[in-house]
Amino acid sequence: MLSGFDGLRFNHWHTELRQDGIAVLSLDRKDSPVNAMSQDVLLELSDIIERLAIDPPKGVVVRSTKPAGFIAGADLKEFQEFDRRGTVNDAIRRGQTVYQKLSELPCPTVAAIHGHCLGGGTELALACRYRVASNDASTRIGLPETQLGIFPGWGGSARLPQLVGAPAAMDMMLTGRTLSASAARAIGLVDKVAAPAVLVDAAVSLAQSGTTRPFKQRATAWATNTWLARKILAPQMANQVARKAKKDQYPAPYALISTWERTGGSPIQKRLDAERRAVVKLASSPTARNLIRIFFLTERLKGLGGKDSGIQHVHVVGAGVMGGDIAAWAAYKGFTVTLQDREQRFIDPAMTRAQALFEKKVKDPAKRPEVAARLKADLAGDGVAQADLVIEAIIENPEAKRALYQSLEPKMKADALLTTNTSSIPLVELRDHIQRPAQFAGLHYFNPVAQMPLVEIIHHDGMAPETEKRLAAFCKALGKFPVPVAGTPGFLVNRVLFPYMLEAATAYAEGIPGPVIDRAAVKFGMPMGPIELLDTVGLDVAAGVGKELAPFLGLQIPAALATVEQDKRGKKDGQGIYKWENGRAVKPEVAKDYQAPGDLEDRLILPLLNEAVACLHDGVVADADLLDAGVIFGTGFAPFRGGPIQYIRSAGADGLVEKLKVLQARHGDRFAPRPGWDLPVLREPVA
Repeated sequence: MLSGFDGLRFNHWHTELRQDGIAVLSLDRKDSPVNAMSQDVLLELSDIIERLAIDPPKGVVVRSTKPAGFIAGADLKEFQEFDRRGTVNDAIRRGQTVYQKLSELPCPTVAAIHGHCLGGGTELALACRYRVASNDASTRIGLPETQLGIFPGWGGSARLPQLVGAPAAMDMMLTGRTLSASAARAIGLVDKVAAPAVLVDAAVSLAQSGTTRPFKQRATAWATNTWLARKILAPQMANQVARKAKKDQYPAPYALISTWERTGGSPIQKRLDAERRAVVKLASSPTARNLIRIFFLTERLKGLGGKDSGIQHVHVVGAGVMGGDIAAWAAYKGFTVTLQDREQRFIDPAMTRAQALFEKKVKDPAKRPEVAARLKADLAGDGVAQADLVIEAIIENPEAKRALYQSLEPKMKADALLTTNTSSIPLVELRDHIQRPAQFAGLHYFNPVAQMPLVEIIHHDGMAPETEKRLAAFCKALGKFPVPVAGTPGFLVNRVLFPYMLEAATAYAEGIPGPVIDRAAVKFGMPMGPIELLDTVGLDVAAGVGKELAPFLGLQIPAALATVEQDKRGKKDGQGIYKWENGRAVKPEVAKDYQAPGDLEDRLILPLLNEAVACLHDGVVADADLLDAGVIFGTGFAPFRGGPIQYIRSAGADGLVEKLKVLQARHGDRFAPRPGWDLPVLREPVA
């Protein structure tokens, strides 16, 4: 049986034929810390499957030898190259063919899953007859392709609805969320959960004895894929997607639903063909290309800095909304945190908010006390002496900050870092009288801290490179993306965002209704409108940033921000430009016959693009990719457009300059093209 099969070595696969007749295929992709399903890996797997088909063993177990996980998905760099060559169709057909051969083997096949199992890895597991997953916390199973502008194309969308039922399958694919082993077991995606140490043994046992899925799961899988069910469920799914994503901006979820609706009850080959055609069409769309580019931008951000920050104890001074939430998030992520303010009455609300965060994020109630214990109120500031990192998050006042640093530094450890969460003050104004400027930096978070993925690391010419590396590693430990930026006014995100928000406030002051302004921005692809954003950030905060940035940018502050009433600062007071109820803006009705100005979208978006170009010209960030990443993750700038610089490339820099000049003639010199529009990077071909 399988003469010569045992011990075969390929570049990426190792084979073993056990004495009990079970063949074990171990994936260990060469020269890579993780397993990605490249074409080389696929072709080798195809050769192995052909041998197994000729002389079948008693069963087949597919596993990974990488400690990080099973399979992270397809090789996206290869996918980009296939897109450039126009060979995506061939690549997808190849993957489908290999996986289909695996599914047709005349013996039981089992995927033994430990760690991450994503995309093409999950699709391989779906092509097996059974699946066993380890109960380790690192095990996460998912099909996140819609986040890349496509959907599962190696049989995932064709097989998963038939296995677990359409509602559970479509929810998993449309959201891109990953499941733990137990959650996957609950929906029928996984047949058995086992400890990592006995995972392969459990897989072998399953290959030998098989299992019968519960009747309820089988009935649900059949019933939810019938013609009638598809006709009923598909429109409901599309309506749910429409609440979060527009079809013209993010077509993949709609294409997934449509493909399933048309072919969900068909034989497997018809489902595979429909899947392939739809994914090939999506792969060449600007949305997919931009979202895949953003994926690589995130990988670059994750690669900044070292692995160890040397930071264990964090001391935060200032228990306001930002400081308190920064402290709570650090405690949630495993750091010991002390939180200081002038009076206990300022600390108490922050501790209450922290408890709410822990209740939301820590699913196991038994673990919450341990997390909560990491955060300590520290009115006297005793934690300064033990801290590896001190974060200042007090009011935006340079004199107050400098005075605080003079009191903090003598108490700090020699190797501790001192940082400021200032949102706009240049660091050269703050480093005066700092004893160790090499260990001083800005660490600018965004509100709400628990949701916003970006942290700007603000540097100055006296900062040590090692400080930036340690802070980048700290940000990664927090689950945040670090972006190094220059310490000029507004840094990157606020500098780019401020002209956009200021123009929205100006348009509002001119009498354009807030909801109309918000709709124009959302139509472009922003996550929320700028008037709602002003209220969310806080009119007082926006006014404070404005005082710092407006003179630097040569802009005027409109009446809406010039004078802010103390109890009408926005969402936090329940009243700002809008009224707020239950955390939501109550927007006034707009007359049905109201016609928005034809240049409103340009008035909002072009100032943002204009300042992005100026930031690139001034060297606020190292390059265009970092700028796009920073603005996307710091502002929510329409991801499907790829970032401000990528959008300028696709829209045409020269045409946008002409639009700015038209707006300048019509509305004033605030629209004058900023320096940098002649940069060659703006005219590079769109990737």
